[in-house]
Amino acid sequence: MTPHSFALPSTGPTPVGTLPRVRAADQTRLVARLLLPALAEGVIRRRPLPMALAQRARADRGAIDELCRLRERYGPGPLRLTPAGRDVAVVLEPDDLARMLAETPDPFTPAAWEKRRALDRFQPHGSLITRGPRRAARREVNERALQWRRPLHDLAPAVTARVADEAAGVLRAADGCLTWDGFAVGWWRSVRRVVLGDGAAGDDLLTDRLARLRSAGNWSFLMPRRHSARAAFLDRLAPAVAAAGPDTLAGRLPEAAAEAGASDTEAAGQVPHWLFAFDAAGAATLRTLALLAGHPEAAERARAEAADGDPASPRPLPYLRACVEEAVRLWPTTPLLLRESTGDTVWHGTVVPAGTAFAAFTPYFHRARPAGPYGDAFVPEIWLDGRAERDPALVPFSGGPGVCPGENVVLLTATAWLAALIADRAYAVLSPGAPRADAPVPPTIDHFGLRLAVGPA
Repeated sequence: MTPHSFALPSTGPTPVGTLPRVRAADQTRLVARLLLPALAEGVIRRRPLPMALAQRARADRGAIDELCRLRERYGPGPLRLTPAGRDVAVVLEPDDLARMLAETPDPFTPAAWEKRRALDRFQPHGSLITRGPRRAARREVNERALQWRRPLHDLAPAVTARVADEAAGVLRAADGCLTWDGFAVGWWRSVRRVVLGDGAAGDDLLTDRLARLRSAGNWSFLMPRRHSARAAFLDRLAPAVAAAGPDTLAGRLPEAAAEAGASDTEAAGQVPHWLFAFDAAGAATLRTLALLAGHPEAAERARAEAADGDPASPRPLPYLRACVEEAVRLWPTTPLLLRESTGDTVWHGTVVPAGTAFAAFTPYFHRARPAGPYGDAFVPEIWLDGRAERDPALVPFSGGPGVCPGENVVLLTATAWLAALIADRAYAVLSPGAPRADAPVPPTIDHFGLRLAVGPA
């Protein structure tokens, strides 16, 4: 990868010029085809009705096509937009995306103004929205507690055992048809057990309160903060974190905080984001199941891997892991990566001022020209043979120093769920818009509306 000039030069002539500025009519089209659908679907918490409408309208395909059209008209960018007076640079090239992520958090902080306003509603101490010296300690707490470099966390036996238990309950209740609502009951019970312990398994009120705050976060700066609701959520969370045993993620926080030199508040303050992230992980898990249901050969390979061992015992499950990564490539759980420049930066000989928001629409990178020939196909093999790793356009869990520290925990949990669900069962998607082996994978999928027939393998 050939890097661009990554900072203002200390000597010599100052770069001149401006980023290609999108004309008003084109900006309006882009806002209508990308930004408004994303806001309607819910940036922080997905909304069922807009998601259903987005699937019918193939909303992501419209946004991808619009970005391709703008690239042809204005060049490789970044492209300058000014929606509502906000300076935004839309990144279109894989190398530029790689640079934006590699230079996190300085000069490209993930704590963009819009993100801080949205996430502060339920995770005021989260590392993702922290600026300055405290960010490093809070980030380290996450990395240590989540063991982000390890494919199998030390807690993998406890994770897989709890998942197997909850998955068995979901299958008993499914009565031949698995839906999001039925799956989500067991998913959230397993998440609360993994994060906080078995005593929190039935604490629906905790995650319901978080869900309401996330819904308010969808509106970012447009809705006043709900201070009492946030306090009620955090007050309920605090004793659960304090009571978490050593076989839970939260139980690893005291040691992680001590090693990172962070306060107890900073450590416990990372838990709301873990719970938030597990919502998207649940959606990705059910979407993976739908992909396997529509691709019989892949399903057989995944089932053989799942059946080769005890579902309650931790093991790498590389093919199932690749299937989940591929599902997140095809339907990114974070469709818009956002950074904000903390200082002036130079892009292709052009100075871009501090305070500019840099945005990357991941469905475009994952499916359009930068993604290569596998754009609309289900190709989990790219995550096994090195192709995905070599491609800077593919960032299902972000990348660089700001990469999701929970990536491996999420993949461990998702693959444990899939192994438990498919080891001796077969699935067929009953809902509209089902993925099929003989057709391109649909650009948008409504996981809330998924219905899968369940039968013996």
